Amino acid sequence: MRLVIARCSVDYAGRLSAHLPLATRLLMVKSDGSLLVHSDGGSYKPLNWMSPPCTITMGEPDDEQAQAGIAEVWKVVQGKTNDVLLVSIYEILHDSAHELGVDPGLVKDGVEAHLQKLMAEQIEVLGDGHTLVRREYMTAIGPVDILARDAKGAAVAVEIKRRGDIDGVEQLTRYLELMNRDPHLKPVQGVFAAQEIKPQARTLAEDRGIRCVVLDYDAMRGLDDGHSRLF
Repeated sequence: MRLVIARCSVDYAGRLSAHLPLATRLLMVKSDGSLLVHSDGGSYKPLNWMSPPCTITMGEPDDEQAQAGIAEVWKVVQGKTNDVLLVSIYEILHDSAHELGVDPGLVKDGVEAHLQKLMAEQIEVLGDGHTLVRREYMTAIGPVDILARDAKGAAVAVEIKRRGDIDGVEQLTRYLELMNRDPHLKPVQGVFAAQEIKPQARTLAEDRGIRCVVLDYDAMRGLDDGHSRLF
């Protein structure tokens, strides 16, 4: 991973246009090819980014750019959409690279781990005809919780959360991008399963063609007997 703190401006051209004026920012270049632009605020969310597959070209400015004070230009092109992120660097204040190694992936809490086990045992909660292929199906960026097949034999990747938010949808999206490059799996459907799914996460998932499934933890454990309720 390369970390660069620089005075820069950023221009994005694609489905929409966006401009970040000159300011000091953190540029994060990951080994998977992604680029994230961060400010010293806004919590964990980048101001702008380009997700893989993409190519990054780092070159010299033209005469007009050089006269404006630009020292280096990064051009990032998204491989699927041809969206372009242009980073104009005026001054680099810090530049370092770090080898992080292979990440073991997110260690789930007890409830999420149990939900994964229960869903593997009760795969029919995804729908009639679904069959389990395996739990913890490994990808290049970590394991997807469950790989299954639907009634027609199509691959289904399931990400399980206790509380489903946008980060979980983004995580599943990255898994799906990789899995759909495998000719033995594609096309791979995505299922985002959680005890509770936030409205924003549901909207994002549905926009990306990912199906949402709300899990009843008590019912899956056999603790919720609907016949014994008064109402």
